Formats: sequence, C-alpha cells, structure tokens
Amino acid sequence: MGERQDLPLPRGRFDVAVVLVGVTHPGNLGAICRTMLNYGFDDLRLVKPKCSPEDGETRARAKHASRLLDELSVHQTIASATKDCSVVVGTSGKREVGEKTLFRHYLFPWDMVERLSNSGGRAAIVFGEEGKGLSSDDLQNCDFFVTLPTWEGYPIANLSHAVAAVVYEIHRTRVLDQQGQDPGMPDIVPLTPSLEPAVREALVNAIDQFANGSSASSERRLSVAQTLRRTLLKGSPSTDECTRMIGALVEATTAMEFARGDPLWMKDHRRKLR
Repeated sequence: MGERQDLPLPRGRFDVAVVLVGVTHPGNLGAICRTMLNYGFDDLRLVKPKCSPEDGETRARAKHASRLLDELSVHQTIASATKDCSVVVGTSGKREVGEKTLFRHYLFPWDMVERLSNSGGRAAIVFGEEGKGLSSDDLQNCDFFVTLPTWEGYPIANLSHAVAAVVYEIHRTRVLDQQGQDPGMPDIVPLTPSLEPAVREALVNAIDQFANGSSASSERRLSVAQTLRRTLLKGSPSTDECTRMIGALVEATTAMEFARGDPLWMKDHRRKLR
C-alpha cells in the first residue's frame, strides 16, 4: 500500500533541486528523501553534509525513497551544487529587524512558486543546517529568499518539515495545473465538484417528500423543507454526494410511512422518488 508504484514523476512548469547545506541528523535526511518522493521530486544535492547517506537511521526513515540516497550528489559549495540552475532560492526562518531587513527580504512559498512558474528552467531551493540555518555568507549565494508563514512565537521549523512545506506548495500548483493530464498526479479528488441539474432536482424532490412525509403541521413541513434545502445546497455538494443524500432521504421517508402504516408503504414496500 505504501510502496512506490512504477509511474513517471510528475512534471511542472519548472524543475526543482533540493539543496541541503551541512545536514546533520540522519533521521532528517531520510525523512527529506521520503517527503520529496511523496510529492514527486528526486533531485537531492548535499553541500558538506555532516551525516552519511549510508547511515542506518537515514535508510530507515527514507523507506521506499532510498534511491534518492543512492543518486544524490555531494558538493563542497552552494555554487558547485547549483551551477546548472536558473535560479537559486535561499530559505530562512529568522525574523530579523533593522539593517538586515534589506538583506533578508522574503517571499512566502506561494509567491515563490508563482514567480518561478513564469521563468521555467531549474530552481535550486537551498536549506541550511539544523539549528543554524543558512549563514549570511550562504545567503549571499542565493538570488532571493523564501520563508514559511510560521507562528511568530515559534517561527523556526524542523528541517524536514520545512522541506515538506516548500515542496508541497510547489506540487500543489502542479496538481491544480495538470490533474487528469499527468499520470503521476493524484486524480481521486475532483478539483471543481459539479452538481448535475437532474440530480439537484431529484435532491429537492427527495427533501420535499421527506418533509411532507412527516406528521408535522403544513407550516412546520415547509420550514423543514426550506431548511434542509438551503443547508444541503449551500455546501455546493457534488453529484455523488447528492446521490447518497437522496438515498438516505428516501429511506427515511419510507421508514416514516412504514411506522404509521401509510398505504404507500403497504402498496410499494419501498418509497420511490417521484
């Protein structure tokens, strides 16, 4: 169930290389491999790593994404790791004020994706060492910076979590662009749920039959019908969701008829939607 299927990786408007500078913890490195492959990325580059891709914990945390550990490249500098990239994006969670605000000028991930989508090529997303982040010298090698919209009271995220948040945002845009066109994209959730007019009409009829089948006053039955209709349709349900609600309403109406010995139940044994 959790193993990787033999499908091509999804493609987007730009390629992505994840660059880790001075990664220290084997568990983080393995987790990053897993989250990268979860979202369809496999270009991992290390700059002066302080843990080994062969570490047992790294391999265990990577699970079925261990091939990224076999295929990653190791470099001595950010410049070397990003020489084939069109743009180099630094990441940081530091909230600094004063003169450095001119240097640490950030974008949020969705802004970054929008800008990169118009440029194409390969983008390097550079992450710093756990507990330290990228140094000022490291950031000098980057074209611009991105930061996560974390809570101001505790803004620094774990390295693997930060990578997951950024690659998720990139992949989210790919899904919105290409769902149903790329076999590597999930296609189990419709992006634009739609309700067929005939099914909408059937739902309204089922609501009316349910309300009219109650033993309440005519004023009460009208109130129930209006409340159900507005509540259910206000949520913009899909055709499939409405079909299931219709079935439940018909069964409920049948049960009420049976409970009071209604001739409709005695004749048909099952309420039909009219």
